Amino acid sequence: MKLKDKKIAVFVADLFEDIEYWYPYYRMQEEGAQVVSIGPKSGPFSGKRGTTANPDETIDNVRAIDFDAVVIPGGYSPDHMRRSESMVEFVREMNKQRKPVAAICHGPWMLASADIVANRSVTGFDSIADDMKNAGAEWKENVPVVKHENLITSRTPDDLPAFCTAIIEAIDYRDK
Repeated sequence: MKLKDKKIAVFVADLFEDIEYWYPYYRMQEEGAQVVSIGPKSGPFSGKRGTTANPDETIDNVRAIDFDAVVIPGGYSPDHMRRSESMVEFVREMNKQRKPVAAICHGPWMLASADIVANRSVTGFDSIADDMKNAGAEWKENVPVVKHENLITSRTPDDLPAFCTAIIEAIDYRDK
Protein backbone atom coordinates (compact mmCIF):
# COMPACT_ATOMS: atom_id res chain seq x y z
CA MET A 1 0.00 0.00 0.00
CA LYS A 2 2.15 2.79 -1.39
CA LEU A 3 -0.19 5.59 -0.35
CA LYS A 4 -0.82 4.65 3.28
CA ASP A 5 -1.20 7.82 5.36
CA LYS A 6 -1.71 9.96 2.23
CA LYS A 7 -4.74 12.18 1.66
CA ILE A 8 -5.89 12.80 -1.91
CA ALA A 9 -8.51 15.26 -3.12
CA VAL A 10 -10.65 14.21 -6.07
CA PHE A 11 -12.71 17.06 -7.49
CA VAL A 12 -16.29 16.56 -8.65
CA ALA A 13 -18.96 18.76 -10.24
CA ASP A 14 -21.89 18.25 -12.60
CA LEU A 15 -21.28 16.44 -15.88
CA PHE A 16 -18.10 14.68 -14.74
CA GLU A 17 -16.84 11.87 -16.95
CA ASP A 18 -17.96 8.97 -14.76
CA ILE A 19 -15.01 6.62 -15.17
CA GLU A 20 -12.46 9.45 -14.91
CA TYR A 21 -13.87 10.21 -11.47
CA TRP A 22 -14.52 6.71 -10.12
CA TYR A 23 -11.41 4.94 -11.45
CA PRO A 24 -8.86 7.23 -9.68
CA TYR A 25 -11.13 7.46 -6.63
CA TYR A 26 -11.02 3.71 -6.05
CA ARG A 27 -7.50 3.16 -7.40
CA MET A 28 -6.05 5.58 -4.86
CA GLN A 29 -8.03 3.83 -2.10
CA GLU A 30 -6.57 0.49 -3.24
CA GLU A 31 -3.12 1.92 -2.54
CA GLY A 32 -4.18 2.89 0.98
CA ALA A 33 -4.89 6.60 0.51
CA GLN A 34 -7.64 8.49 2.24
CA VAL A 35 -9.61 9.84 -0.72
CA VAL A 36 -11.76 12.91 -0.19
CA SER A 37 -14.25 13.91 -2.86
CA ILE A 38 -14.55 17.70 -3.04
CA GLY A 39 -17.23 19.69 -4.83
CA PRO A 40 -17.95 23.39 -5.30
CA LYS A 41 -21.08 22.87 -3.14
CA SER A 42 -23.02 19.97 -1.65
CA GLY A 43 -24.17 17.31 -4.12
CA PRO A 44 -25.26 15.10 -5.55
CA PHE A 45 -23.56 15.70 -8.88
CA SER A 46 -24.51 13.86 -12.06
CA GLY A 47 -22.01 12.20 -14.33
CA LYS A 48 -22.27 12.24 -18.11
CA ARG A 49 -23.00 8.49 -18.14
CA GLY A 50 -25.61 8.43 -15.36
CA THR A 51 -23.74 7.82 -12.11
CA THR A 52 -23.99 10.29 -9.26
CA ALA A 53 -21.44 11.39 -6.69
CA ASN A 54 -21.86 13.16 -3.39
CA PRO A 55 -18.79 15.07 -2.31
CA ASP A 56 -17.38 14.31 1.12
CA GLU A 57 -16.57 18.01 1.52
CA THR A 58 -17.25 21.31 -0.15
CA ILE A 59 -14.28 23.35 -1.32
CA ASP A 60 -14.83 26.04 1.30
CA ASN A 61 -14.27 23.49 4.10
CA VAL A 62 -10.85 22.20 2.98
CA ARG A 63 -7.29 23.51 2.72
CA ALA A 64 -4.64 22.47 0.21
CA ILE A 65 -2.03 22.14 2.96
CA ASP A 66 -3.96 19.12 4.30
CA PHE A 67 -3.69 17.10 1.05
CA ASP A 68 -0.89 15.25 -0.72
CA ALA A 69 -2.34 15.47 -4.26
CA VAL A 70 -5.39 16.57 -6.23
CA VAL A 71 -7.07 14.70 -9.11
CA ILE A 72 -9.27 16.58 -11.58
CA PRO A 73 -11.46 14.35 -13.76
CA GLY A 74 -12.76 15.43 -17.12
CA GLY A 75 -16.08 15.49 -18.82
CA TYR A 76 -17.64 18.92 -18.69
CA SER A 77 -17.25 19.23 -14.93
CA PRO A 78 -14.00 21.25 -15.13
CA ASP A 79 -15.97 24.03 -16.80
CA HIS A 80 -18.24 24.08 -13.72
CA MET A 81 -15.30 23.71 -11.31
CA ARG A 82 -13.37 26.65 -12.71
CA ARG A 83 -16.31 28.93 -12.01
CA SER A 84 -15.52 28.40 -8.33
CA GLU A 85 -12.64 30.69 -7.39
CA SER A 86 -12.10 28.52 -4.29
CA MET A 87 -11.52 25.43 -6.44
CA VAL A 88 -9.17 27.32 -8.74
CA GLU A 89 -7.28 28.69 -5.73
CA PHE A 90 -6.97 25.16 -4.26
CA VAL A 91 -5.30 23.98 -7.49
CA ARG A 92 -3.06 27.05 -7.54
CA GLU A 93 -2.02 26.41 -3.92
CA MET A 94 -1.34 22.69 -4.52
CA ASN A 95 0.92 23.71 -7.38
CA LYS A 96 2.66 26.34 -5.25
CA GLN A 97 3.36 23.59 -2.68
CA ARG A 98 4.78 21.44 -5.53
CA LYS A 99 2.31 18.66 -4.77
CA PRO A 100 1.01 16.43 -7.59
CA VAL A 101 -1.76 18.10 -9.58
CA ALA A 102 -3.32 15.53 -11.91
CA ALA A 103 -5.88 16.31 -14.63
CA ILE A 104 -7.38 14.16 -17.37
CA CYS A 105 -9.47 14.89 -20.47
CA HIS A 106 -10.96 18.40 -20.01
CA GLY A 107 -9.41 18.59 -16.51
CA PRO A 108 -6.49 20.73 -17.70
CA TRP A 109 -9.00 23.57 -18.11
CA MET A 110 -8.65 23.94 -14.33
CA LEU A 111 -4.87 24.19 -14.69
CA ALA A 112 -5.27 26.97 -17.26
CA SER A 113 -7.74 28.81 -15.03
CA ALA A 114 -5.27 28.48 -12.14
CA ASP A 115 -2.62 29.98 -14.44
CA ILE A 116 -0.14 27.14 -13.91
CA VAL A 117 0.43 25.75 -17.41
CA ALA A 118 2.60 28.45 -18.97
CA ASN A 119 5.92 27.00 -20.19
CA ARG A 120 4.91 23.51 -19.10
CA SER A 121 4.10 20.42 -21.15
CA VAL A 122 0.55 19.07 -20.94
CA THR A 123 -1.91 16.86 -22.73
CA GLY A 124 -5.66 16.35 -22.53
CA PHE A 125 -8.66 15.79 -24.73
CA ASP A 126 -7.85 17.11 -28.21
CA SER A 127 -10.58 19.77 -28.19
CA ILE A 128 -8.78 21.73 -25.44
CA ALA A 129 -5.45 21.96 -27.29
CA ASP A 130 -6.04 25.57 -28.38
CA ASP A 131 -7.01 26.55 -24.84
CA MET A 132 -3.81 25.06 -23.45
CA LYS A 133 -1.63 26.66 -26.11
CA ASN A 134 -3.32 30.03 -25.52
CA ALA A 135 -2.56 29.62 -21.80
CA GLY A 136 1.12 29.22 -22.70
CA ALA A 137 1.45 25.43 -22.41
CA GLU A 138 3.43 23.18 -24.70
CA TRP A 139 0.77 20.80 -26.04
CA LYS A 140 1.70 17.12 -26.42
CA GLU A 141 -0.34 14.88 -28.72
CA ASN A 142 -0.52 11.10 -28.88
CA VAL A 143 1.02 10.65 -25.43
CA PRO A 144 -1.06 8.87 -22.76
CA VAL A 145 0.55 10.71 -19.82
CA VAL A 146 2.60 13.89 -19.67
CA LYS A 147 4.48 14.64 -16.47
CA HIS A 148 6.06 18.05 -16.13
CA GLU A 149 7.39 18.81 -12.68
CA ASN A 150 4.38 18.22 -10.39
CA LEU A 151 1.75 18.33 -13.18
CA ILE A 152 0.36 15.04 -14.49
CA THR A 153 -2.02 15.13 -17.47
CA SER A 154 -3.75 12.51 -19.63
CA ARG A 155 -6.08 12.46 -22.61
CA THR A 156 -9.01 10.05 -22.27
CA PRO A 157 -10.43 7.15 -20.24
CA ASP A 158 -8.18 4.79 -22.22
CA ASP A 159 -5.23 6.42 -20.42
CA LEU A 160 -6.57 5.84 -16.89
CA PRO A 161 -4.23 2.94 -15.97
CA ALA A 162 -1.13 4.95 -16.95
CA PHE A 163 -2.60 8.14 -15.42
CA CYS A 164 -3.21 6.50 -12.04
CA THR A 165 0.20 4.81 -12.07
CA ALA A 166 1.83 8.21 -12.67
CA ILE A 167 -0.12 9.75 -9.77
CA ILE A 168 0.82 6.94 -7.40
CA GLU A 169 4.48 7.15 -8.42
CA ALA A 170 4.54 10.94 -7.99
CA ILE A 171 3.07 10.79 -4.50
CA ASP A 172 5.26 7.86 -3.48
CA TYR A 173 8.34 9.63 -4.89
CA ARG A 174 7.76 12.67 -2.66
CA ASP A 175 8.52 10.48 0.37
CA LYS A 176 11.88 9.30 -0.92
